[in-house]
Amino acid sequence: MDLSREERELLRLISQAPEPVAMSDFFDEVNTKPRPDIHAPDDDPVRVTWRDQQLALYGASLGLWERELVRVVHPANGQRPDLVEATDAGRALLD
Repeated sequence: MDLSREERELLRLISQAPEPVAMSDFFDEVNTKPRPDIHAPDDDPVRVTWRDQQLALYGASLGLWERELVRVVHPANGQRPDLVEATDAGRALLD
């Protein structure tokens, strides 16, 4: 099974976590694009590139779940997102 760079890195970080985590907690670590200045306009190229990468990370998160490489341990409750852990299949894919 082929994984994108984002999927592989998210899965690696989730697998190393000592307890269930929100996948989005790792987005800043995985996003290779520079974070835009908070005051940059919406059409600023740095902001657009960073935003596109963030959206790709959400897609990668969904892909990991759809392929059952991660499982939701604690569903979102309105105060925090889903907390996940890697499945055995997910861990095996990293070996």
